[in-house]
Amino acid sequence: MSSSPITCHVLDSSIGKPAAGVGVNLHWQIRHASATCRGHGSTNADGRCTDLLSGNQPLAHRDSLKLEAGGVYKIVFETKDYFDKAGKATFYPWVEIPFIVTNPDEHHHIPLLISPFSYTTYRGS
Repeated sequence: MSSSPITCHVLDSSIGKPAAGVGVNLHWQIRHASATCRGHGSTNADGRCTDLLSGNQPLAHRDSLKLEAGGVYKIVFETKDYFDKAGKATFYPWVEIPFIVTNPDEHHHIPLLISPFSYTTYRGS
């Protein structure tokens, strides 16, 4: 089980498999101001990134583990790097998904389905 309150899962629908090695960055921003990076990682062999915000962070960054009610966050998936490694051209160099945290005590899971020329996301559980 993850200790991170925000997790994600990336599936490559063009091959019907998890997308391993996709870089993931989590940002927090206030309205339309510049974003502050809060966590980063990459997807594992199962296409999951479960440690974006975890207790493994240095002590100085432990405050970033707490989500804020009404906070606007965005998760950025580095899809071009993933498709470059697979030897495939892609239209989208990254996928950026903004979302609002209404209840900071809930777990937030963001699934992403990608292919070289499309992507789909939804709020997971």
